Amino acid sequence: MTCKNTWAGLVLAVVLSLSLTACKDTTTLQENERLKTQVAELQKENGQLGNNLETLTAARDALTKENEVLKAEIKTRKTRRTGTKAGSRKRRRSSKSSQS
Repeated sequence: MTCKNTWAGLVLAVVLSLSLTACKDTTTLQENERLKTQVAELQKENGQLGNNLETLTAARDALTKENEVLKAEIKTRKTRRTGTKAGSRKRRRSSKSSQS
């Protein structure tokens, strides 16, 4: 009878372990599917951010070029003005004797 109880216990343990394993596999599969979906969303977002980065880099380069052109224009305007300074006007001083 002890032998039957041992076999029965062993069979019960095997059945329980298989059912727990099946349950864990289902949970693991669900978790894997959720993670795959999340990875796909992150890859899509990464692609969009890469496109945004390229756009912003191109815009920055264009602004840098425009800035250099404007700086050069300012430099040329400054050099033109230095030679054409207006002469200062002298005030005539009136003497006190001529006022009376």
